[in-house]
Amino acid sequence: MVDRVAIAILAKAPVAGLAKTRLIPALGADGAAALQERLIRRTVETATGAALGRVTLWATPDDTHPLFRAMQARYGVGLGVQPDGDLGARMQEAAIAANGPVLIVGADCPALSADHLHHAAATLRNYDVVVIPAEDGGYVLIGLAQPHPTLFADMEWSTATVMEQTRQRLRSLTLLWRELPTLWDVDTPEDLERLKREGLGELLDSR
Repeated sequence: MVDRVAIAILAKAPVAGLAKTRLIPALGADGAAALQERLIRRTVETATGAALGRVTLWATPDDTHPLFRAMQARYGVGLGVQPDGDLGARMQEAAIAANGPVLIVGADCPALSADHLHHAAATLRNYDVVVIPAEDGGYVLIGLAQPHPTLFADMEWSTATVMEQTRQRLRSLTLLWRELPTLWDVDTPEDLERLKREGLGELLDSR
């Protein structure tokens, strides 16, 4: 039995022109926003289905989008508004609000399953930090047994060196961490073909 572990999902509102901008050349602004909505839905379903603990959807720019309210009503997730600042500041806020062990994820990794979440949560029994690296050099999940304010500070976010910088930071803080098998996320037009190859083509359904 895994101890209760909160899950924080950081998600940008699925608004045309705001969400998944790197995919607009391939999908158009409306298509990119529609994909973002499906990815958020899938992530919330996965997180709540794992039944590990409280799930909070951290929204930006605010929590008023109908999708966020629909997820709250249907799945009972908490809603929070991401604070100002870079990604590190936003993740740190989610970690503090969890008031205990937490898994922090985005909504960009449709390959993330309840099994991955269970494995990550179980890892926190014996480690300070657990990470699922991403193929692009970042990570799709980071789990903390407790907040570490300097872990996320002054990082070069949205670069291919995020995971390596994170390893260096973990070493400097003398934290015990474990990395789980690498996954992939959806950021570029090339990733859209992979969705089809991986049997996730329904996320591209325009209906």
